[in-house]
Amino acid sequence: VQLVESGGGLVQAGGSLRVSCAASGLRFGDYTIGWFRQAAGKEREGISCISNVDGRTYYIDSVKGRFTISSDSAKNTVYLQMNSLQPKDTAVYYCAAAPLWGSRCPIGYFSSWGRGTQVTVSS
Repeated sequence: VQLVESGGGLVQAGGSLRVSCAASGLRFGDYTIGWFRQAAGKEREGISCISNVDGRTYYIDSVKGRFTISSDSAKNTVYLQMNSLQPKDTAVYYCAAAPLWGSRCPIGYFSSWGRGTQVTVSS
């Protein structure tokens, strides 16, 4: 399984970015794909997940209404559209794959990880 993130960068507060996760080496439609982030000095947290089996999604409270996760099975790619970005969203963003769904994106379910993409939001 290989996961490759792209689309990170530097943006001003209030701006938008879309990060992408291209997956290969797995039956994409059978997997849950999650987005996680890790800020400097903090633990990695699950922020959003999508099940490619039934399309259910999950968001942590701090990104609800601002971030949208979506999946394109034709491209084996999951996107995270991030709007109204704030400095507190600054982190390395990782995508990961899990063969099953778990509520609240339990990090232990995710066995395959990308290398991450840096998102920096300036004030």
